[in-house]
Amino acid sequence: MKETLNRLINHELLSKGDAKRILVNIAKGDYNTSQIAAFLTVYMMRSITIEELEGFRDALLELCRAVDLSDYNPIDLCGTGGDGKDTFNISTLASFLVAGADIKVTKHGNYGVSSKCGSSNVMEFLGIRFSNEPDLLTRFIEEAGICVLHAPLFHPAMKNVAPIRRELAVKTFFNMLGPMVNPAFPKNQMVGVFNLELARMYGYLYQNTDKNFTILHALDGYDEISLTGDTKTISNGTEGMLTPADFGLEPIKAEAILGGEDISDAAQIFMNVLNGKGTAEQNNVVCANAGIAIATVEDIGPKAGFEKAQESLVSGRALASLKKLQELSRS
Repeated sequence: MKETLNRLINHELLSKGDAKRILVNIAKGDYNTSQIAAFLTVYMMRSITIEELEGFRDALLELCRAVDLSDYNPIDLCGTGGDGKDTFNISTLASFLVAGADIKVTKHGNYGVSSKCGSSNVMEFLGIRFSNEPDLLTRFIEEAGICVLHAPLFHPAMKNVAPIRRELAVKTFFNMLGPMVNPAFPKNQMVGVFNLELARMYGYLYQNTDKNFTILHALDGYDEISLTGDTKTISNGTEGMLTPADFGLEPIKAEAILGGEDISDAAQIFMNVLNGKGTAEQNNVVCANAGIAIATVEDIGPKAGFEKAQESLVSGRALASLKKLQELSRS
């Protein structure tokens, strides 16, 4: 690691192979916490290259505990986090709307590091059981339409990094990696990223896979569709721009989609939306994100996807999906 740190301090770049090797060595426990923290700090101070990102991704996918749910042709809705916007759990909520629209979801998530409440925080608060048992996950996805893949259960290689990330409490390149390393290897994915440079990197890497994908970055900084302005989209072979008007909506204010002060607040917003007590802005931003996920799978337009997401919410099917997952978690 000393040699690697000296190279990075001298502004040298890592090859794909070097990046993969270093992450494997981190997983093996070859480096101490100070060395790992120093290594992570480099990528808070300079941009990651495509080769480095690809090498880190390949290492995590090679080391993960994979689970085969391909028979369900699922989608993952996941954001990198790290946008500093402190929104409520939009992509997690949107996942239940997608499940309620009869599209299976393998939701990859983790505890919040740079945010107050990550996907796993709110799921755990609401009584969802985390498991890496294939039979149980299959039952979840069959009966509730969704299973939650809590990252630490599938990426034991990262046990040496998790405490350091918590102590640093800022975004690291692991934020960039999270959406890329879903252990179910879903063929469909909607992923939000925290800057335009990363969106283009994801687009390049995903175009070299067999994924059916939509990458999102709101131009005012969100790692999801925020409806506060326009959103850049990159999908299989195409790029575009989404506006609130594409969903038949007007732009909203940033404060309308804030997530509250703690996990309890986040869970309250979560349940308010699913129970039909959310604000119009909260409902619309969730439906917009769910709608694009639906459109990604079904190859329909944004407005049609939005309307299907609305139907899932208004009909109560999204809430029923959560209730079923809670019931299965208790059994």
